[in-house]
Amino acid sequence: MNIAEITPEQRATEEIAYARDQSALAHIENLRFFPLVVSGGSGARLHTASGRELIDLSASWTASAFGHGNPTIAEAIHHASLTGAGSSALSSAVTGTTDLAERLVSLVPVKHPERTYLGLSGSDANTASVEACRRATGRPTIVSFSGSYHGGFGTSRDVSGITESPGPGSLVFDYPLTEAALSELRPQLAEALESGTVAAVITEAIQCDGGVRVPAAGFLPMLRELCDATDTLLILDEVKAGLGRTGSLFAFEASSVRPDIVTLGKSLGGGLPISAAVGPEAVLDVAPASALLTNAGAPICAAAAETVLGLATDSGLAEAVAALGSRARQRIADYRGSDRAGATAVAEVRGNGLLLGVELRTPDESLLTDAQLAALTIYRAWELGVVVYVVRDNVLEISPPLPITTGDLDRGIEIILGALDDAVSGRVPAEVLDRFAGW
Repeated sequence: MNIAEITPEQRATEEIAYARDQSALAHIENLRFFPLVVSGGSGARLHTASGRELIDLSASWTASAFGHGNPTIAEAIHHASLTGAGSSALSSAVTGTTDLAERLVSLVPVKHPERTYLGLSGSDANTASVEACRRATGRPTIVSFSGSYHGGFGTSRDVSGITESPGPGSLVFDYPLTEAALSELRPQLAEALESGTVAAVITEAIQCDGGVRVPAAGFLPMLRELCDATDTLLILDEVKAGLGRTGSLFAFEASSVRPDIVTLGKSLGGGLPISAAVGPEAVLDVAPASALLTNAGAPICAAAAETVLGLATDSGLAEAVAALGSRARQRIADYRGSDRAGATAVAEVRGNGLLLGVELRTPDESLLTDAQLAALTIYRAWELGVVVYVVRDNVLEISPPLPITTGDLDRGIEIILGALDDAVSGRVPAEVLDRFAGW
């Protein structure tokens, strides 16, 4: 089916389906930017309630990294569901779950790969890791960085630098984007760690929800050095950027640093809820029965994760992702060099592989804010046939399923740029955003 602008009839059908959602699903779990109603999907395309097809340049915030309806993942899930090996690893050793834990221990390059925590989401993986570090060290404080996102509730949200104010026991420093900022950070961070009150530093090798921000090159090596000098643990959150998205298996591998704990989630389950933290026995074993989730490590989810790890470690994936990322960057660069309406609104393109951030700035004569321009652009993109979301108010996050075809990637990028032209030119009425709070 061709990708085309939504018709009045399709809009009416989708609005009815969207209204059902809004009258049934709790709004505390809504993060909505347009009335998207998904009824199915295949590869890098989503099907809507009206029968439209959309190119997915979000991959469900990277959770569907290996495509919608992936037959290899589906086969593994089907087989696991038929074997009936229970629904929990809480009070029994489950063979398939143990297999996954062992594979993660052997795969994730941490300093002491000895244990795997299995959870349901990146939020609980980060919470479990942070609390385990506090218990293992006897120290109360966690260092994080401005713009960081480590979870949607509880401890993981408390230590996220993207929130309005940090939670108790959280110390937030500026995320260093330049060498000058890194030099300024070093003595501040060293003083904090030398106080002997910091249990762990948690960060992302590339900040995702913080605006797809890439730190100065020496950032992770500096963290490793300062943590080693003060017996502080280093947690790297790879929930969104990990498992092949940046052109390497883990985003932090570009720095040659080995953290103490790595957390995973989103794409790990191939659409099912599963997360992981890999690290040392001395931390992850220190407080037995302190992070209990009945369905954590359930064998059906474990089977999906095992299959995802096989796909993520495929020898050709890194090269393909790097090539697709370069292709997307080139198309946006060509646009920026053109005389199209929105060309001057693209302030910066950053990220690696198929994790790209396109920062928008309104032209001087515009009455829109940067955030409004970004919101109107992605709303218009939905109307034209693409799903893409905004992070940090005015940054379009491009993170499609990794197996996306060059045709769908090219077409998707072109639709986004056409949507930007329309938003800048005033062809998208601002009132369409009234129903959608976004972040």
